Amino acid sequence: MRALLQTEGIGMTSRRTRERMIDRLIEQGISSHKILDAMRNVPRHLFMDDALASRAYEDTSLPIGHGQTISQPYIVAKMTELLVDHQHMKNVLEIGTGCGYQTAVLAQLVDYVYSVERIESLHKQAKNRLWDLHIRNVSYLHSDGGWGWPEKAPYDGILVAAAPPEIPQALLDQMAVGGIMLIPIGKERGVQELQRVIRTETGYEIESLEPVSFVPFLSGKQ
Repeated sequence: MRALLQTEGIGMTSRRTRERMIDRLIEQGISSHKILDAMRNVPRHLFMDDALASRAYEDTSLPIGHGQTISQPYIVAKMTELLVDHQHMKNVLEIGTGCGYQTAVLAQLVDYVYSVERIESLHKQAKNRLWDLHIRNVSYLHSDGGWGWPEKAPYDGILVAAAPPEIPQALLDQMAVGGIMLIPIGKERGVQELQRVIRTETGYEIESLEPVSFVPFLSGKQ
């Protein structure tokens, strides 16, 4: 049996430190109260190694092993706000579960999350961590993210947490009409751009939003 999680930290993982993160997000332009509440409610320090927990509420990405990172709080909040703030979403596909932090934020704001992760150990750790946090409206799949999760499609929203050189056609095909996808595009970190895709009755509208830096979108399973 796994130990119960202590969601209220102390010192640099305390509620007070978490509130400073929220204040910084507001200064950075995050205005949705429901997004800010979701960020406030998720204990980010529980999604990383104890050695890095004191840095959990800094505005930076941090390593989680296997060459992967937990995204900086601003990017998590911004992508979530762009995806869900203006419409109710019944189901969202997340590509790149990672440590499960973005998954936990999304799960508070949509009816159901389907999350795909290619690295088995991260997939298992995230599943266990969210279960311990009593988050039940998520299903998990260990698979190549480029395939999506076609059996559960179409999706009202898709959020991709790694950067391919171009948008995978399989993910476009799994969008519902009126659905939204947030995805970083670019081959190299630091020269990527966040794109928002909206599926229409006749095709796709693609908008470039802002520069971002994500790990590369890799194929296959580990």
